[in-house]
Amino acid sequence: MINKRAFSVKSGLYLIIDPSIEMHLLLQKVESALKGGVSIIQILDNFKPNTCKILIIESVVILAHRFDVPVLINQDVSYANIVDGVHFDEIPADYDSIRLAISSNSIIGITCSNNFDKIEWAVRHHLDYVSIGAVFPTNSVSDYEIVNKETISKARTYTDVPIFLAGGISLDNMKLLSDTGLDGIAVISGIMNAEDPEKSATDYKKALIDIKRKRRDLVIH
Repeated sequence: MINKRAFSVKSGLYLIIDPSIEMHLLLQKVESALKGGVSIIQILDNFKPNTCKILIIESVVILAHRFDVPVLINQDVSYANIVDGVHFDEIPADYDSIRLAISSNSIIGITCSNNFDKIEWAVRHHLDYVSIGAVFPTNSVSDYEIVNKETISKARTYTDVPIFLAGGISLDNMKLLSDTGLDGIAVISGIMNAEDPEKSATDYKKALIDIKRKRRDLVIH
């Protein structure tokens, strides 16, 4: 039995997981990543046919809650009251009905690209965060556009909700994001495909902290 609790969105490391991999391996990787400092998890809507979705979702939620980390479901609002929130790829036509149907404590976020209308929509509807991407070329999704830094900068001045940057982010190219005002980064393969997800998550988190520290030092000086 999952005890529902209220979470707030923390800046930091946002892990996106693919539930189509074997469940034991999935949970093993997720636990390792959580030990490395992941602050929020999203389950992609990519379940294999004939799998027990609710078992996978509940297992991830129970595991993540041990680390006080919220879990979001991608798109599928039918599971919204099992998890801690929903992440949308596109603006749902029936958003007002969805918002009434799910818990008032649910975290809601959306993926945005160069279309600033989505960011404006997210702010008007009081979403908890926005994810902006792809910021670099990525193999994790088949259909994407590269977001220009002007969009990210404009979003940062337009809203103070957490902004997570996503898409092709590696430890090598993260430094190129230091001037964007990001609050966190969203990662899939950089952690889940790593030989040691805990070490990878720790390294990403450290790099993110370093970026924020340098930005703060620049402001001070």
